[in-house]
Amino acid sequence: MEIRTLDKKDYKKAIQFAIKGMHFDWYMKSKTLLKLYGRYFLYLEINRATQIIAAYEGEEFLGLLLAEMYHEKPVRTSVFQKIYVKVFDWLQHTFAGSEVGCYDEANQSMHHELLKKEKPDGELIFLSADPNVNRKGIGTVLLNELIKREKGKVIYLFTDNACTYQFYEQRGFERFAERNIELRLAKTIHLECYLYRRTL
Repeated sequence: MEIRTLDKKDYKKAIQFAIKGMHFDWYMKSKTLLKLYGRYFLYLEINRATQIIAAYEGEEFLGLLLAEMYHEKPVRTSVFQKIYVKVFDWLQHTFAGSEVGCYDEANQSMHHELLKKEKPDGELIFLSADPNVNRKGIGTVLLNELIKREKGKVIYLFTDNACTYQFYEQRGFERFAERNIELRLAKTIHLECYLYRRTL
């Protein structure tokens, strides 16, 4: 397995990792909307990422980690992607309104609680492996690469019970805070939102 930066040709695959790994299909049934939202999510996170760490085996893209470390510059930014994010964000808040807001508010509340106790050095904003590859350890390899690059720094992440939060608990992250929310979208979804932190 080789660690390198994400090839732009693999953006579509990274979007699929996000859709499947974060269960976006729980919230929307339209395949077109899923693709548009997946693109929004990837563009949003990749434009603020200061660490873009991808795992490859030959030319096969296996997994991706994105982190924003404060006081470091983003690796890559795109004006088109930033415009896409702003337009989608406006549409999302216009049509989904408070339902989107309650998830953001839960995360902001936990983040505020964290900042009362410490000043983290950055945020782990995305970590996912190809769900169709029958190979274990991809996520661990990606996380270990971040640890090697940012050793001794404190990072945090947001996740929820729709994702595999146990992965982080098994790798030294501690659950710092949690909030229960209810999303009323196509159907009512009860979510437990979590904030984890760790010293790398």
